[in-house]
Amino acid sequence: MKKPLPEFSIAGVDAILAQFGDRMDEQLPFYLAKVRERLLDKYKGIIREVVPAYTTLLVYYEPRAIRLYDLEQCVEQAAAEVAWPISMSNAGKLVEVPVCYGGDFGPELTRVAAQAKLSEAQVIELHSEVEYQVAALGFAPGFAYLSGLHEKLITPRLETPRKKVPAGSLGIAGAQTAVYPFAGPGGWNLIGRAAMRWFNPRPELASDAMTPVEVGDRVRFKPVSAETLNALLRCSEEN
Repeated sequence: MKKPLPEFSIAGVDAILAQFGDRMDEQLPFYLAKVRERLLDKYKGIIREVVPAYTTLLVYYEPRAIRLYDLEQCVEQAAAEVAWPISMSNAGKLVEVPVCYGGDFGPELTRVAAQAKLSEAQVIELHSEVEYQVAALGFAPGFAYLSGLHEKLITPRLETPRKKVPAGSLGIAGAQTAVYPFAGPGGWNLIGRAAMRWFNPRPELASDAMTPVEVGDRVRFKPVSAETLNALLRCSEEN
């Protein structure tokens, strides 16, 4: 894939949407994260926030401080200054997440295995051997859409969504995988439970983040036993 060039559309009185092509690429989340960093660093007071997604940047700006045409030029310049392809040494941080697969924690592990014509152990191996990319944050606070799922594990959503999915549940829907940051309804195939807090609405320090990952970061799931998971969850609750 060649370096994508942004195309712009108005997204409100104080935002524009920069579209970087219409096809996902494994480099794109890292690239968009770097463009975001550059925009926020260079244009403080003009650009208020930049929200990356799969192939887009939603740029919120101060309309009294800059003309729309000039803002588009700023985005184009920032994009031109970020190298393509992105060196993996410059990619986002790697976050390891302990997960207990299957059993009561992952009731659809059997369904995913049947869909893929694999054993449950093979599904776990394929799912946990990948470094996923945080492609977007959305749906709910702290909900990180992770790309990079092995094609054999692609599984349709449940026909009837659950009314309540436990917090920390690890699921698959189509070609994506993700962890539910808190309890709520959902129709993803649950394959395990993760021992990590994915959304903190009240960071103790100003330097603390509400979510442990950002777009462009990498996530790897580490299989653990039910006993280990429960111990980690208890420790997390105490802290």
